Amino acid sequence: MSAADDPANAPAPDGATFADASRSLLRRTLLEAARDLAADRPWRSVTMAAIAGRAGVSRQTVYNEFGSRPRLTEALVLHETEEFLTAVGDAIRRHPADPSEALSAALGVFLQAASEDALVAAVIREDGRDDLLPLVTSEGRPILEHGTGRLAVMMRETWPVLRGPEADFLAGTVMRLGLSYVVLPVADAERDATARGIADLVRPYVESLLARDGG
Repeated sequence: MSAADDPANAPAPDGATFADASRSLLRRTLLEAARDLAADRPWRSVTMAAIAGRAGVSRQTVYNEFGSRPRLTEALVLHETEEFLTAVGDAIRRHPADPSEALSAALGVFLQAASEDALVAAVIREDGRDDLLPLVTSEGRPILEHGTGRLAVMMRETWPVLRGPEADFLAGTVMRLGLSYVVLPVADAERDATARGIADLVRPYVESLLARDGG
């Protein structure tokens, strides 16, 4: 191997890019530590120190990243929402020619993920004294707006004929339904039928939009 091919002689990565990647990894590590702790204890008992210990960093590192526990809580819920939305987007893109099947698959993925997610389980078992539940109910606007925006982009990428307001309305409706099933989940045996039923309800509306311009 020549000196030019030696990895040790490769150009140093861009400092800002490396720093951003490192911070992103740290943030994900802290959020995953918080989620793991929420799986086996009430969220109100999950302290910043406990998260730090689980992640193998100092408590100050956690505060430096999030600033406060309420901000960490909101970041955690947004993080989990993003994980759900990634899976939902993949399901939608697999069925571009069949919007009903796309929505059914997306809702099925969402309901399954919600039934298996540790943070969702923590939300469900809350007794109203924690600060997780309000983030998907009375104080759920940031989650709703984030999810609506992401879903609207996915829908317009899959069905370009959709106009912005139409995609926003459809995405917002799906997000509101999804959040309602997070708080009051259906039994596993009813999950597929629920996903198909919701898709059938909205199918005429979606198909009328796509047929408008021959989509």
